[in-house]
Amino acid sequence: MSQKLELSVVDQSPVRTGESAGQALRDTIALAVEVEKMGYRRYWLAEHHSLPNFAGTSPEILIGQVAAHTNTIRVGSGGVMLSHYSALKVAENFRMLGALYPGRIDLGIGRAPGSDQVTAAALSFPGQPSEIRHFPRQVVDLLGFLNNDLEDGHFFSSISAGPGEPEVPDVWLLGSRYESANMAAQLGLPFAYAHFFGINVEEGPAIVANYVQNFQPSEHFPEPKINVGVHVVCAETAEEAKRISASRNLSRLFNITGRANGIPSPEDAAKYIYRADEAAFVQQYQNVCVDGDPQQVKKGLDDLAEMYQTPDLSVVTITHSLADRVHSYELVADVCGLEPVG
Repeated sequence: MSQKLELSVVDQSPVRTGESAGQALRDTIALAVEVEKMGYRRYWLAEHHSLPNFAGTSPEILIGQVAAHTNTIRVGSGGVMLSHYSALKVAENFRMLGALYPGRIDLGIGRAPGSDQVTAAALSFPGQPSEIRHFPRQVVDLLGFLNNDLEDGHFFSSISAGPGEPEVPDVWLLGSRYESANMAAQLGLPFAYAHFFGINVEEGPAIVANYVQNFQPSEHFPEPKINVGVHVVCAETAEEAKRISASRNLSRLFNITGRANGIPSPEDAAKYIYRADEAAFVQQYQNVCVDGDPQQVKKGLDDLAEMYQTPDLSVVTITHSLADRVHSYELVADVCGLEPVG
């Protein structure tokens, strides 16, 4: 695309092997402070449950902390797994954040449980987990509570979500499938495609194109708005990026095979002996990532922007070292021409 890239951050608050979740959360805040200076547009916090690799179980709490430690960057959820919660409670959480940090809050919501089915059951106990067929109703109710305009005749139309009359956050639908894209199009909401999930990414451009073609203009969004999230590790050289990204790759393998125990060091990752099937999985996973030296990463991001027809990309960077993570974002910001703040 001819447009300049517009870059944001999605942070999953990765936990290093042998270190505490508390340190991972403090790393999240420290990283947000740094990327704001670099000129990144948004900082979104993920929601995961019962996963040793990630500390971000409550994006609402982290959003408040990140917003309190920064000044201008938009802060939001990437995303809240709405199926676990009541639409009213999520609306009030984000109306509260909007009241505290007007003009800076985003609410990204997802269909996925962000956990396994047993954990999903625990999140709703003693009630029953919400069936995914109810998700569209939850989204519509959430929008109604956020704007205090539930349709006439709704069972909860007499309820006013608090507090007061703050600025309503921008609401995004997140996903990697046609269902979320279609819902975002029908409701006139922005759509964030999770390329970094690595799930059927060959269909990604078609999913995004389908969203654009079927978009129904809404009061807040007269035109479709697309963001694409992508895994990136950038270093001074391609060799160094490969060394650093080995930590992420091994942690991904351990995560999907039930062996997750934090993000290993590059040294430990280098020692791991992959079986043939594991090596094949990692190679396939690496194919959806954009790793390398600055020029290689810039080309990879430009190619993705062209593929999805949007300059709006979110960078997900997982490394063992916070310093390596900060430096990766710094190199990407520089090569992509982001304008530093302050």
